[in-house]
Amino acid sequence: MKILVTGAHGFVGKNLCAQLNNIKDGKARNYPVKISEVMEYDLDTPTELLDDFCKKADFVFNLAGVNRPQNQEEFMQGNFGFASTLLDTLKKHRNTCPVMLSSSIQATLIGRYGESDYGKSKLAGEELFFRYEKETGAKVLVYRFPNLFGKWCRPNYNSVVATFCNNIANGLPIQVNDRNVKLEMLYIDDLVEEMIAALTGQEHRCEFDGLETVLQDNGKYCAVPITHKVTLGEIVDLLHTFAEQPTTLMMPEIPDQSFAKKLYSTYLSYLPKEKVAFPLKMNVDERGSFTELLRTGKCGQVSVNISKPGITKGQHWHHTKWEFFIVVSGHGLIQQRKIGSDEVIEFDVSGDKIEAVHMLPGYTHNIINLSDTENLVTVMWANELFDPNHPDTFFEKVMGE
Repeated sequence: MKILVTGAHGFVGKNLCAQLNNIKDGKARNYPVKISEVMEYDLDTPTELLDDFCKKADFVFNLAGVNRPQNQEEFMQGNFGFASTLLDTLKKHRNTCPVMLSSSIQATLIGRYGESDYGKSKLAGEELFFRYEKETGAKVLVYRFPNLFGKWCRPNYNSVVATFCNNIANGLPIQVNDRNVKLEMLYIDDLVEEMIAALTGQEHRCEFDGLETVLQDNGKYCAVPITHKVTLGEIVDLLHTFAEQPTTLMMPEIPDQSFAKKLYSTYLSYLPKEKVAFPLKMNVDERGSFTELLRTGKCGQVSVNISKPGITKGQHWHHTKWEFFIVVSGHGLIQQRKIGSDEVIEFDVSGDKIEAVHMLPGYTHNIINLSDTENLVTVMWANELFDPNHPDTFFEKVMGE
């Protein structure tokens, strides 16, 4: 397939073209579609290329539009005028390939969008596309997008998430007028997945009940099935939590497909160079070092332990706490003995054969660096955070003197 993307250098266009080119170049092989050419068209593209692109296209994504014009008349010119030019050019070449239109929920002209010049221009574009569908028989896919967010979105433009991510990542102030304002958010990767599904005729159809999207197999409009409804306050609180992570080491909950997971990825894309890396506190003594890497609220913490040659560490036991010891470099011996027993179980461990060893509750345990020259490096996971007021750690040697 040869794909035409207008507005290719905008937020949605950049993300969509990146994945379309991944498919074209064989880097993304999990899609049931073959792409031979991605034709990118934007304001800086020579206008004469549009004619050639419209002649060759097997599918058109029309993402071109105006969000922040210098005057209101530019809304109609940018969101209706170019759409008209695009469709006229397709007609000229009798090309009835499927055409997708990027519209907005503001086109409903409901509630706070009632007097929106942007919404009126988007609605005019929608009506133009539906007339085109009737006249030519071409398949038309009209998407009314809510608020979008994700990497590469321009801050201080038309996305509050992009602005907040950028400002908080760079230590700049943000202004929140009402924390209770509710927003419907659409993540860019979910949008791109839907766009690629549309290429294979697997788009999701819908109708609108006011501002609400109602998925419907024979709906007039199309929709991305995954969106997130959150308040402005929830967004700000999450972003502050993300910003504090290098200091607290506490990783917030980011379940699969959750808004938090997608917002965290978005936030990280705005980090300045000086915040991409951050120092960790190494607890160093003559035996080596111990460094906490990551803490979680529900799944314990991860640390790295470095033992110098010949050093034995541990020699303690826990009532409830348990751990994984994972040696990633060096050669060592792990010993464990059940409290009240003389039986010792041993595990020869090495970075040449990485495995995880349980440190059992009620067993005193140690780890010995068997090398005379190399450090022993062990990644350690504990099922709970260390609490200095209730350490659940009791000294007792595994082997007697």
